[in-house]
Amino acid sequence: MTSTSEAPGAAGEPAGAGGPGAAGEPGAANGTPLTRALGPKLLILFVIGDILGTGIYATTGKVAGKVGGALWLPFAIGFVVALLTAASYVELVGKYPKAAGAALYTQRAFKVPFLTFIIAFMVMCSGLSSASAAARAFSGDYLAEFTDAVPPTLVAILFVVALAALNLRGVSESVKTNVVLTLVELTGLAIILAIGAYAVFTGGGEPARLGEFQASGTGYALLTSVLGATALGFFAFVGFEDSVNMAEETKDPERTFPKAIFIGVAVTGTVYVLVALVSSLLVDYTTLRDSSGPLLEVVKAGGVDFPPKLFALIALFAVTNSALINIMMASRLCYGMANERILPRAMGRVLSGRRTPVVGIVFVSLLAIGLVATGEIEGLGDTTAFLLLCVFAVVNIAVLVLRKDRVAHRHFRTPTALPVLGAITALVLASPLADRPADVYIRAGVLLLIGIGLWAINKAVMRARNES
Repeated sequence: MTSTSEAPGAAGEPAGAGGPGAAGEPGAANGTPLTRALGPKLLILFVIGDILGTGIYATTGKVAGKVGGALWLPFAIGFVVALLTAASYVELVGKYPKAAGAALYTQRAFKVPFLTFIIAFMVMCSGLSSASAAARAFSGDYLAEFTDAVPPTLVAILFVVALAALNLRGVSESVKTNVVLTLVELTGLAIILAIGAYAVFTGGGEPARLGEFQASGTGYALLTSVLGATALGFFAFVGFEDSVNMAEETKDPERTFPKAIFIGVAVTGTVYVLVALVSSLLVDYTTLRDSSGPLLEVVKAGGVDFPPKLFALIALFAVTNSALINIMMASRLCYGMANERILPRAMGRVLSGRRTPVVGIVFVSLLAIGLVATGEIEGLGDTTAFLLLCVFAVVNIAVLVLRKDRVAHRHFRTPTALPVLGAITALVLASPLADRPADVYIRAGVLLLIGIGLWAINKAVMRARNES
Protein backbone atom coordinates (compact mmCIF):
# COMPACT_ATOMS: atom_id res chain seq x y z
CA MET A 1 0.00 0.00 0.00
CA THR A 2 0.36 3.25 0.30
CA SER A 3 0.77 5.91 -0.88
CA THR A 4 3.22 8.60 -0.78
CA SER A 5 4.28 10.55 -3.84
CA GLU A 6 2.41 13.74 -3.03
CA ALA A 7 3.72 17.17 -2.17
CA PRO A 8 2.76 20.80 -2.22
CA GLY A 9 4.31 23.56 -4.12
CA ALA A 10 6.34 26.25 -2.56
CA ALA A 11 4.48 28.51 -0.16
CA GLY A 12 1.57 29.21 -2.44
CA GLU A 13 -0.10 27.17 -5.13
CA PRO A 14 1.09 23.62 -5.70
CA ALA A 15 3.81 23.04 -8.20
CA GLY A 16 1.37 21.62 -10.69
CA ALA A 17 2.68 18.99 -13.01
CA GLY A 18 6.18 19.10 -11.75
CA GLY A 19 7.71 19.38 -8.34
CA PRO A 20 7.54 16.58 -5.87
CA GLY A 21 4.33 15.22 -7.15
CA ALA A 22 6.26 13.58 -9.93
CA ALA A 23 8.45 11.70 -7.51
CA GLY A 24 11.38 13.97 -8.02
CA GLU A 25 12.55 12.46 -11.26
CA PRO A 26 14.65 14.58 -13.58
CA GLY A 27 12.61 16.68 -15.92
CA ALA A 28 9.55 16.75 -13.67
CA ALA A 29 9.84 20.44 -12.85
CA ASN A 30 11.39 21.85 -16.00
CA GLY A 31 8.23 22.11 -18.07
CA THR A 32 8.78 18.88 -19.99
CA PRO A 33 5.45 17.00 -20.14
CA LEU A 34 5.22 13.41 -19.01
CA THR A 35 4.41 10.68 -21.51
CA ARG A 36 0.75 9.63 -21.48
CA ALA A 37 1.38 5.90 -21.69
CA LEU A 38 -1.23 4.42 -19.33
CA GLY A 39 -4.52 3.25 -20.82
CA PRO A 40 -7.56 2.00 -18.87
CA LYS A 41 -6.36 -1.61 -18.45
CA LEU A 42 -2.88 -0.68 -17.25
CA LEU A 43 -4.29 1.89 -14.84
CA ILE A 44 -6.73 -0.65 -13.37
CA LEU A 45 -3.85 -3.07 -12.83
CA PHE A 46 -1.82 -0.28 -11.23
CA VAL A 47 -4.63 0.54 -8.78
CA ILE A 48 -5.15 -3.12 -7.86
CA GLY A 49 -1.43 -3.71 -7.43
CA ASP A 50 -1.07 -0.60 -5.28
CA ILE A 51 -3.81 -1.64 -2.85
CA LEU A 52 -2.94 -5.33 -2.47
CA GLY A 53 -0.11 -6.13 -0.10
CA THR A 54 0.89 -6.19 3.54
CA GLY A 55 -2.52 -5.29 4.95
CA ILE A 56 -4.24 -8.52 4.03
CA TYR A 57 -1.18 -10.74 4.51
CA ALA A 58 -0.23 -9.40 7.94
CA THR A 59 -3.18 -7.76 9.72
CA THR A 60 -6.01 -10.23 9.07
CA GLY A 61 -5.22 -11.95 12.35
CA LYS A 62 -5.04 -8.69 14.30
CA VAL A 63 -8.44 -7.67 12.90
CA ALA A 64 -9.79 -11.06 14.02
CA GLY A 65 -8.37 -10.39 17.49
CA LYS A 66 -10.42 -7.21 17.73
CA VAL A 67 -13.73 -8.44 16.33
CA GLY A 68 -13.74 -12.25 16.50
CA GLY A 69 -14.91 -14.72 13.88
CA ALA A 70 -16.92 -12.06 12.03
CA LEU A 71 -13.70 -10.54 10.72
CA TRP A 72 -15.22 -10.24 7.25
CA LEU A 73 -17.47 -7.42 8.55
CA PRO A 74 -14.69 -4.85 9.19
CA PHE A 75 -13.31 -5.51 5.71
CA ALA A 76 -16.78 -5.04 4.21
CA ILE A 77 -17.24 -1.74 6.08
CA GLY A 78 -13.71 -0.66 5.11
CA PHE A 79 -14.61 -1.41 1.50
CA VAL A 80 -17.57 1.01 1.69
CA VAL A 81 -15.49 3.72 3.41
CA ALA A 82 -12.77 3.35 0.75
CA LEU A 83 -15.37 3.74 -2.02
CA LEU A 84 -16.66 6.97 -0.45
CA THR A 85 -13.22 8.55 -0.40
CA ALA A 86 -12.32 7.07 -3.79
CA ALA A 87 -15.30 8.97 -5.24
CA SER A 88 -13.83 12.23 -3.92
CA TYR A 89 -10.42 11.44 -5.39
CA VAL A 90 -12.06 10.62 -8.74
CA GLU A 91 -13.79 14.02 -8.85
CA LEU A 92 -10.63 15.89 -7.87
CA VAL A 93 -8.26 14.09 -10.23
CA GLY A 94 -10.72 14.67 -13.08
CA LYS A 95 -10.95 18.33 -12.16
CA TYR A 96 -7.20 18.79 -11.61
CA PRO A 97 -5.41 16.07 -13.62
CA LYS A 98 -1.98 16.78 -12.15
CA ALA A 99 0.61 14.50 -10.55
CA ALA A 100 0.13 15.62 -6.97
CA GLY A 101 -2.75 14.39 -4.79
CA ALA A 102 -3.97 15.28 -1.31
CA ALA A 103 -1.47 18.14 -0.89
CA LEU A 104 -2.57 19.75 -4.17
CA TYR A 105 -6.25 19.52 -3.22
CA THR A 106 -5.59 20.84 0.30
CA GLN A 107 -3.68 23.86 -0.99
CA ARG A 108 -6.29 24.69 -3.64
CA ALA A 109 -9.14 24.37 -1.15
CA PHE A 110 -7.72 26.07 1.95
CA LYS A 111 -4.63 28.00 0.76
CA VAL A 112 -2.83 27.44 4.07
CA PRO A 113 0.77 26.36 3.29
CA PHE A 114 1.37 24.92 6.77
CA LEU A 115 -1.74 22.72 6.52
CA THR A 116 -0.62 21.64 3.06
CA PHE A 117 2.77 20.67 4.49
CA ILE A 118 1.16 18.72 7.34
CA ILE A 119 -0.99 16.74 4.88
CA ALA A 120 2.02 15.98 2.67
CA PHE A 121 4.13 14.93 5.67
CA MET A 122 1.31 12.75 7.03
CA VAL A 123 1.12 10.98 3.68
CA MET A 124 4.88 10.42 3.77
CA CYS A 125 4.75 9.12 7.35
CA SER A 126 1.88 6.78 6.49
CA GLY A 127 4.17 5.24 3.88
CA LEU A 128 6.91 4.78 6.47
CA SER A 129 4.62 3.19 9.06
CA SER A 130 3.22 0.92 6.34
CA ALA A 131 6.75 -0.13 5.30
CA SER A 132 7.60 -0.72 8.96
CA ALA A 133 4.53 -2.93 9.42
CA ALA A 134 5.68 -4.88 6.38
CA ALA A 135 9.15 -5.23 7.89
CA ARG A 136 7.64 -6.61 11.09
CA ALA A 137 5.48 -9.01 9.08
CA PHE A 138 8.57 -10.17 7.15
CA SER A 139 10.39 -10.98 10.40
CA GLY A 140 7.50 -12.94 11.91
CA ASP A 141 5.83 -16.30 11.33
CA TYR A 142 6.33 -16.31 7.56
CA LEU A 143 10.11 -16.16 7.99
CA ALA A 144 9.92 -18.60 10.92
CA GLU A 145 8.96 -21.32 8.42
CA PHE A 146 12.60 -21.16 7.31
CA THR A 147 14.52 -19.95 10.36
CA ASP A 148 14.03 -18.36 13.74
CA ALA A 149 17.72 -18.06 14.58
CA VAL A 150 17.81 -14.25 14.20
CA PRO A 151 15.80 -11.97 16.53
CA PRO A 152 12.74 -10.57 14.70
CA THR A 153 13.59 -6.94 15.48
CA LEU A 154 17.07 -7.34 14.00
CA VAL A 155 15.60 -9.01 10.91
CA ALA A 156 13.16 -6.12 10.48
CA ILE A 157 15.95 -3.55 10.75
CA LEU A 158 18.16 -5.42 8.26
CA PHE A 159 15.12 -5.66 5.97
CA VAL A 160 14.73 -1.86 5.96
CA VAL A 161 18.47 -1.42 5.32
CA ALA A 162 18.29 -3.81 2.35
CA LEU A 163 15.36 -1.89 0.85
CA ALA A 164 17.26 1.38 1.33
CA ALA A 165 20.22 -0.10 -0.53
CA LEU A 166 17.95 -1.18 -3.41
CA ASN A 167 16.46 2.31 -3.55
CA LEU A 168 19.91 3.86 -3.59
CA ARG A 169 20.84 1.66 -6.54
CA GLY A 170 18.12 3.20 -8.71
CA VAL A 171 14.43 3.63 -9.44
CA SER A 172 14.59 1.33 -12.48
CA GLU A 173 15.70 -1.63 -10.37
CA SER A 174 13.06 -0.81 -7.73
CA VAL A 175 10.18 -0.60 -10.22
CA LYS A 176 11.19 -3.81 -12.04
CA THR A 177 11.33 -5.61 -8.70
CA ASN A 178 7.90 -4.22 -7.82
CA VAL A 179 6.30 -5.64 -11.00
CA VAL A 180 7.56 -9.15 -10.23
CA LEU A 181 6.51 -8.99 -6.58
CA THR A 182 3.00 -7.75 -7.46
CA LEU A 183 2.40 -10.85 -9.58
CA VAL A 184 3.66 -13.03 -6.73
CA GLU A 185 1.34 -11.48 -4.12
CA LEU A 186 -1.66 -11.87 -6.44
CA THR A 187 -0.77 -15.55 -6.77
CA GLY A 188 -0.74 -15.94 -2.99
CA LEU A 189 -4.24 -14.54 -2.59
CA ALA A 190 -5.51 -16.72 -5.44
CA ILE A 191 -4.15 -19.75 -3.56
CA ILE A 192 -6.06 -18.73 -0.41
CA LEU A 193 -9.30 -18.36 -2.36
CA ALA A 194 -8.77 -21.73 -4.07
CA ILE A 195 -8.22 -23.40 -0.70
CA GLY A 196 -11.41 -21.76 0.59
CA ALA A 197 -13.40 -22.97 -2.41
CA TYR A 198 -12.11 -26.51 -1.87
CA ALA A 199 -13.10 -26.36 1.81
CA VAL A 200 -16.63 -25.19 0.98
CA PHE A 201 -17.20 -27.86 -1.65
CA THR A 202 -15.88 -30.63 0.59
CA GLY A 203 -17.87 -29.55 3.66
CA GLY A 204 -14.86 -28.29 5.60
CA GLY A 205 -14.64 -25.33 7.95
CA GLU A 206 -16.94 -23.95 10.63
CA PRO A 207 -19.59 -21.61 9.12
CA ALA A 208 -20.89 -20.75 12.61
CA ARG A 209 -17.69 -18.79 13.27
CA LEU A 210 -18.64 -16.22 10.64
CA GLY A 211 -21.24 -14.71 12.97
CA GLU A 212 -19.22 -14.78 16.20
CA PHE A 213 -18.10 -11.51 17.82
CA GLN A 214 -15.28 -11.30 20.30
CA ALA A 215 -16.87 -8.45 22.28
CA SER A 216 -19.48 -9.24 24.89
CA GLY A 217 -21.63 -7.11 27.17
CA THR A 218 -22.98 -3.72 26.12
CA GLY A 219 -23.78 -2.58 22.64
CA TYR A 220 -21.11 0.12 23.06
CA ALA A 221 -18.45 -2.56 23.54
CA LEU A 222 -19.55 -4.26 20.33
CA LEU A 223 -19.58 -0.92 18.48
CA THR A 224 -16.05 0.04 19.55
CA SER A 225 -14.86 -3.49 18.78
CA VAL A 226 -16.18 -3.33 15.22
CA LEU A 227 -14.95 0.25 14.71
CA GLY A 228 -11.50 -0.65 16.03
CA ALA A 229 -11.31 -3.67 13.75
CA THR A 230 -12.52 -1.60 10.79
CA ALA A 231 -9.95 1.13 11.46
CA LEU A 232 -7.16 -1.45 11.52
CA GLY A 233 -8.57 -3.37 8.56
CA PHE A 234 -8.69 -0.11 6.58
CA PHE A 235 -4.90 -0.38 6.42
CA ALA A 236 -5.44 -3.04 3.76
CA PHE A 237 -7.37 -0.61 1.51
CA VAL A 238 -4.92 2.27 1.38
CA GLY A 239 -3.04 2.70 -1.87
CA PHE A 240 -5.78 3.67 -4.32
CA GLU A 241 -4.99 7.33 -3.56
CA ASP A 242 -1.53 6.80 -5.04
CA SER A 243 -2.99 6.38 -8.50
CA VAL A 244 -3.83 10.08 -8.77
CA ASN A 245 -0.10 10.71 -9.07
CA MET A 246 -0.26 8.96 -12.45
CA ALA A 247 -2.75 11.51 -13.85
CA GLU A 248 -0.24 13.17 -16.19
CA GLU A 249 0.88 9.82 -17.54
CA THR A 250 -2.64 8.54 -18.26
CA LYS A 251 -4.48 8.79 -21.57
CA ASP A 252 -7.69 10.85 -21.25
CA PRO A 253 -7.58 10.91 -17.40
CA GLU A 254 -11.00 12.58 -17.04
CA ARG A 255 -12.61 9.47 -18.58
CA THR A 256 -10.12 6.80 -17.52
CA PHE A 257 -9.76 7.47 -13.80
CA PRO A 258 -13.36 6.98 -12.63
CA LYS A 259 -13.54 3.49 -14.12
CA ALA A 260 -10.01 2.51 -13.02
CA ILE A 261 -10.33 3.59 -9.39
CA PHE A 262 -13.83 2.22 -8.86
CA ILE A 263 -13.00 -1.12 -10.52
CA GLY A 264 -9.68 -1.34 -8.65
CA VAL A 265 -11.27 -0.70 -5.25
CA ALA A 266 -14.18 -3.05 -6.04
CA VAL A 267 -11.89 -5.91 -7.10
CA THR A 268 -9.58 -5.61 -4.10
CA GLY A 269 -12.49 -5.11 -1.70
CA THR A 270 -14.17 -8.26 -2.99
CA VAL A 271 -10.93 -10.23 -2.70
CA TYR A 272 -10.37 -8.99 0.86
CA VAL A 273 -13.87 -9.91 2.03
CA LEU A 274 -13.54 -13.37 0.46
CA VAL A 275 -10.11 -13.91 2.04
CA ALA A 276 -11.52 -12.84 5.42
CA LEU A 277 -14.44 -15.26 5.03
CA VAL A 278 -12.07 -18.11 4.15
CA SER A 279 -9.76 -17.27 7.06
CA SER A 280 -12.58 -17.30 9.62
CA LEU A 281 -14.19 -20.37 8.08
CA LEU A 282 -11.01 -22.46 8.41
CA VAL A 283 -9.18 -21.03 11.44
CA ASP A 284 -10.37 -19.99 14.89
CA TYR A 285 -9.95 -16.27 15.51
CA THR A 286 -7.65 -16.81 18.52
CA THR A 287 -5.20 -18.72 16.33
CA LEU A 288 -5.34 -15.96 13.72
CA ARG A 289 -4.92 -13.31 16.42
CA ASP A 290 -1.74 -14.87 17.80
CA SER A 291 -0.06 -15.27 14.41
CA SER A 292 1.99 -12.69 12.51
CA GLY A 293 1.43 -14.87 9.42
CA PRO A 294 -2.35 -15.46 9.55
CA LEU A 295 -2.76 -16.61 5.95
CA LEU A 296 -0.15 -19.30 6.55
CA GLU A 297 -2.47 -20.70 9.22
CA VAL A 298 -5.23 -20.81 6.60
CA VAL A 299 -3.02 -22.81 4.24
CA LYS A 300 -2.16 -25.29 6.99
CA ALA A 301 -5.81 -25.75 7.97
CA GLY A 302 -7.23 -25.90 4.45
CA GLY A 303 -7.04 -29.65 3.90
CA VAL A 304 -5.02 -29.11 0.71
CA ASP A 305 -1.55 -30.53 0.30
CA PHE A 306 0.07 -27.17 -0.43
CA PRO A 307 3.63 -26.69 0.90
CA PRO A 308 3.53 -24.17 3.78
CA LYS A 309 7.09 -23.12 3.02
CA LEU A 310 6.14 -22.18 -0.54
CA PHE A 311 3.25 -20.04 0.66
CA ALA A 312 5.46 -18.48 3.32
CA LEU A 313 7.91 -17.54 0.56
CA ILE A 314 5.09 -15.98 -1.48
CA ALA A 315 3.98 -13.99 1.58
CA LEU A 316 7.55 -12.77 2.17
CA PHE A 317 7.64 -11.51 -1.40
CA ALA A 318 4.25 -9.81 -0.92
CA VAL A 319 5.22 -7.86 2.18
CA THR A 320 8.56 -6.97 0.57
CA ASN A 321 6.67 -5.45 -2.35
CA SER A 322 4.62 -3.18 -0.07
CA ALA A 323 7.64 -2.06 1.90
CA LEU A 324 9.69 -1.41 -1.24
CA ILE A 325 7.15 0.83 -2.93
CA ASN A 326 6.43 2.78 0.27
CA ILE A 327 10.09 3.41 1.09
CA MET A 328 10.69 4.43 -2.52
CA MET A 329 7.77 6.87 -2.66
CA ALA A 330 8.43 8.33 0.81
CA SER A 331 12.02 9.13 -0.13
CA ARG A 332 10.88 10.81 -3.36
CA LEU A 333 8.33 12.87 -1.46
CA CYS A 334 11.04 13.97 0.98
CA TYR A 335 13.23 14.91 -1.99
CA GLY A 336 10.37 16.83 -3.61
CA MET A 337 9.56 18.85 -0.49
CA ALA A 338 13.24 19.77 -0.15
CA ASN A 339 13.33 20.95 -3.76
CA GLU A 340 10.24 23.07 -3.11
CA ARG A 341 12.04 24.63 -0.09
CA ILE A 342 9.52 23.16 2.33
CA LEU A 343 12.15 20.97 4.04
CA PRO A 344 15.87 21.82 4.35
CA ARG A 345 17.58 21.85 0.94
CA ALA A 346 20.17 19.30 2.08
CA MET A 347 17.41 16.67 2.12
CA GLY A 348 17.18 17.00 -1.66
CA ARG A 349 20.77 15.93 -2.28
CA VAL A 350 21.16 13.35 -5.05
CA LEU A 351 23.70 10.52 -5.16
CA SER A 352 26.24 11.19 -7.89
CA GLY A 353 26.12 8.65 -10.70
CA ARG A 354 22.98 6.86 -9.53
CA ARG A 355 20.91 10.08 -9.38
CA THR A 356 18.87 8.77 -6.46
CA PRO A 357 17.79 11.00 -3.52
CA VAL A 358 20.42 9.77 -1.08
CA VAL A 359 19.59 12.04 1.88
CA GLY A 360 15.87 11.42 1.50
CA ILE A 361 16.40 7.67 1.38
CA VAL A 362 18.66 7.73 4.45
CA PHE A 363 16.24 9.99 6.36
CA VAL A 364 13.11 7.93 5.74
CA SER A 365 15.01 4.68 6.35
CA LEU A 366 16.20 5.93 9.74
CA LEU A 367 12.63 6.84 10.66
CA ALA A 368 11.48 3.40 9.52
CA ILE A 369 14.16 1.72 11.62
CA GLY A 370 12.97 3.70 14.63
CA LEU A 371 9.41 2.55 13.96
CA VAL A 372 10.24 -1.16 13.60
CA ALA A 373 12.38 -1.01 16.74
CA THR A 374 9.51 0.39 18.83
CA GLY A 375 6.32 -1.01 17.28
CA GLU A 376 4.59 -4.23 16.27
CA ILE A 377 2.47 -5.09 13.23
CA GLU A 378 -0.86 -4.07 14.77
CA GLY A 379 0.32 -0.72 16.11
CA LEU A 380 2.22 0.20 12.94
CA GLY A 381 -0.67 -0.80 10.69
CA ASP A 382 -3.07 1.18 12.86
CA THR A 383 -0.74 4.20 12.69
CA THR A 384 -0.82 4.00 8.88
CA ALA A 385 -4.61 3.84 8.84
CA PHE A 386 -4.94 6.69 11.37
CA LEU A 387 -2.69 9.04 9.40
CA LEU A 388 -4.46 8.35 6.11
CA LEU A 389 -7.93 8.55 7.65
CA CYS A 390 -7.04 12.09 8.76
CA VAL A 391 -5.83 12.88 5.24
CA PHE A 392 -8.97 11.36 3.71
CA ALA A 393 -11.19 13.47 5.97
CA VAL A 394 -9.46 16.61 4.64
CA VAL A 395 -9.75 15.41 1.02
CA ASN A 396 -13.49 14.74 1.43
CA ILE A 397 -13.98 18.24 2.84
CA ALA A 398 -11.77 19.74 0.11
CA VAL A 399 -13.93 18.30 -2.66
CA LEU A 400 -16.92 20.19 -1.23
CA VAL A 401 -15.00 23.45 -0.77
CA LEU A 402 -13.67 23.26 -4.33
CA ARG A 403 -17.16 22.96 -5.83
CA LYS A 404 -17.02 26.75 -6.16
CA ASP A 405 -13.91 26.43 -8.35
CA ARG A 406 -15.17 25.89 -11.89
CA VAL A 407 -13.04 24.35 -14.65
CA ALA A 408 -13.60 24.48 -18.41
CA HIS A 409 -13.52 20.75 -19.10
CA ARG A 410 -16.08 18.07 -18.17
CA HIS A 411 -15.25 15.76 -15.27
CA PHE A 412 -16.82 13.23 -12.90
CA ARG A 413 -18.87 14.81 -10.10
CA THR A 414 -19.67 12.65 -7.10
CA PRO A 415 -23.05 13.04 -5.37
CA THR A 416 -22.65 15.53 -2.49
CA ALA A 417 -23.74 12.98 0.09
CA LEU A 418 -20.73 10.75 -0.60
CA PRO A 419 -17.91 13.14 0.45
CA VAL A 420 -20.02 14.17 3.45
CA LEU A 421 -20.33 10.54 4.51
CA GLY A 422 -16.67 9.97 3.59
CA ALA A 423 -15.50 12.79 5.88
CA ILE A 424 -17.74 11.64 8.74
CA THR A 425 -16.72 7.98 8.53
CA ALA A 426 -13.02 8.86 8.23
CA LEU A 427 -13.19 11.11 11.29
CA VAL A 428 -15.11 8.48 13.30
CA LEU A 429 -12.57 5.79 12.42
CA ALA A 430 -9.71 8.16 13.32
CA SER A 431 -11.32 9.04 16.67
CA PRO A 432 -11.00 7.30 20.07
CA LEU A 433 -14.32 5.60 19.29
CA ALA A 434 -12.27 3.14 17.26
CA ASP A 435 -10.74 1.78 20.48
CA ARG A 436 -7.24 2.62 19.26
CA PRO A 437 -4.41 2.23 21.80
CA ALA A 438 -2.69 5.42 22.96
CA ASP A 439 0.67 4.42 21.49
CA VAL A 440 -0.76 4.88 17.97
CA TYR A 441 -1.56 8.54 18.67
CA ILE A 442 1.80 9.02 20.37
CA ARG A 443 3.68 7.48 17.43
CA ALA A 444 1.81 9.61 14.90
CA GLY A 445 2.36 12.70 17.06
CA VAL A 446 6.11 12.12 17.32
CA LEU A 447 6.38 11.71 13.54
CA LEU A 448 4.49 14.96 12.99
CA LEU A 449 6.64 16.78 15.55
CA ILE A 450 9.75 15.68 13.64
CA GLY A 451 8.24 17.10 10.46
CA ILE A 452 7.19 20.36 12.13
CA GLY A 453 10.70 20.69 13.58
CA LEU A 454 12.28 20.32 10.13
CA TRP A 455 9.76 22.78 8.69
CA ALA A 456 10.56 25.33 11.42
CA ILE A 457 14.33 24.92 10.91
CA ASN A 458 13.91 25.41 7.19
CA LYS A 459 11.78 28.55 7.70
CA ALA A 460 14.39 29.99 10.07
CA VAL A 461 17.24 29.30 7.63
CA MET A 462 15.34 30.83 4.71
CA ARG A 463 14.46 33.90 6.80
CA ALA A 464 18.12 34.35 7.82
CA ARG A 465 19.22 34.11 4.18
CA ASN A 466 16.65 36.67 3.08
CA GLU A 467 17.78 39.08 5.80
CA SER A 468 21.48 38.71 5.00
